[in-house]
Order: sequence, then C-alpha cells, then structure tokens
Amino acid sequence: MPPRGVRKGTKRARQYEHIKASQRTRGSSESRAEEIAARTVNKERARGGEARSRSRTSTRDISSGRRGGLRSGKAGPRGRTRDQLYAEARHLGVEGRSKMNKAQLQRAVDRKKRR
Repeated sequence: MPPRGVRKGTKRARQYEHIKASQRTRGSSESRAEEIAARTVNKERARGGEARSRSRTSTRDISSGRRGGLRSGKAGPRGRTRDQLYAEARHLGVEGRSKMNKAQLQRAVDRKKRR
C-alpha cells in the first residue's frame, strides 16, 4: 500500500511497488521494504513539488537513488551526511560544531543525545 497522498495507478504508486519488490528480493523484511519504499517515494514527491510539505534535507540532499548507489558496496562508515549531522548538532546546541569534521560531529551528536 503506497504512502498516503499517492493514488493507485500513478507513477509514484508503481515506483513504490517496484522499490518494495526490489528490497524484498535483496532480503529485507516486508515491513523494512515498505518503509524504504515509502521514504523513497515521499522524498521524490517532495523533490518534484508533489507533496504539500517537505523538509530541507528532502530537497537539498542528493537523490535517494544516487545516494543508495554511492553508498552501497563501499567500505567504511555510512549513514547521515556531514550536513545532516551539522543540522542536528545545531538543533541540539552543540558548541564548536562549525570546526568539526564528520566523525567529530557524529560523536558530539551521540553524546548530546545520551544526556
């Protein structure tokens, strides 16, 4: 079942089903496949101006498909981008965040969240 706001038979509904099926063949659980598909479709809807509201990361971050391609099969840390970590650090009020690199921001955000 596609996310709310996506009508049956539309491009986004087909995209949702395609992504969900792809995730299932990769071994994801049903619920995880649905979550990934819904998030991807919602992000693409926000980028295309089809959604009523959208977050800054939905519109300014690299596209879901490209991000998955860039980060898959790579050794090393994955997860949020430095810009996403920086935004979260700003939201949490981390001091000295502008001088931090990605690893330092990750540690600072994790420490702040534990408190």
